[in-house]
Amino acid sequence: MPLSSPPRVRGLVLAAGAGRRMGGPKALLPAPGGGTLVEAAIRLLREGGCDTVTVVVGAQAAEVRAVVERLQPTAAGAAGPDLEVVECPEWDEGMGASLRAGLRHLRHHADAAAGAPVEAVLVTLVDLPDLTPAVVHRLLAPPAGGHREVTWRRELRRAAYDGAPGHPALIGRDFWDATIESAVGDRGAREVYRTHPHQLVECGDLATGRDVDTREEAGSWGLPSAERSRE
Repeated sequence: MPLSSPPRVRGLVLAAGAGRRMGGPKALLPAPGGGTLVEAAIRLLREGGCDTVTVVVGAQAAEVRAVVERLQPTAAGAAGPDLEVVECPEWDEGMGASLRAGLRHLRHHADAAAGAPVEAVLVTLVDLPDLTPAVVHRLLAPPAGGHREVTWRRELRRAAYDGAPGHPALIGRDFWDATIESAVGDRGAREVYRTHPHQLVECGDLATGRDVDTREEAGSWGLPSAERSRE
């Protein structure tokens, strides 16, 4: 059963990369728990507490979109704003382009789509196979002791694994413009986190946070490369 979530925090999956070292997009790789990695990332966010999710696609966009759209019908009815796909034409520039595309879309459309203002996004990458919903839930939890009310649009949080920053990362709406301006190449929101106070949320007891970039790394997770998965 999904864990309870704070209001107005939307999940954002970056799934636009070509996965050249893997032989194809990592989004389409089989996931350890069944389905594909993009499906696993969506489940991660939903079960961890994000009621609404946006997926950014790029390389082989039609194929990845088709996988995502199979998940769109929900208990609420047919395809709707709880799960949407955004295409990034500049996906080949790197992760920064995908993050820009997702935030630009949400900046202009999220309020109407979600029925309430979206005050923050929780960003995850498609190639983090050992993340669990508990990681997401911890990132969305109120401060220990509950002594302050959370103003989500002003929040900056990031998962850490044995002290090393990683994903998912929570970006409040007040930081979206700065993130869009500085997200280039594969830097993502790094500059925003470097220049603003933020909370590191230790999750090393829940996952490693390691990504999958090569066929050798995929093998260590028991995942086939994209080429082998098509055989």
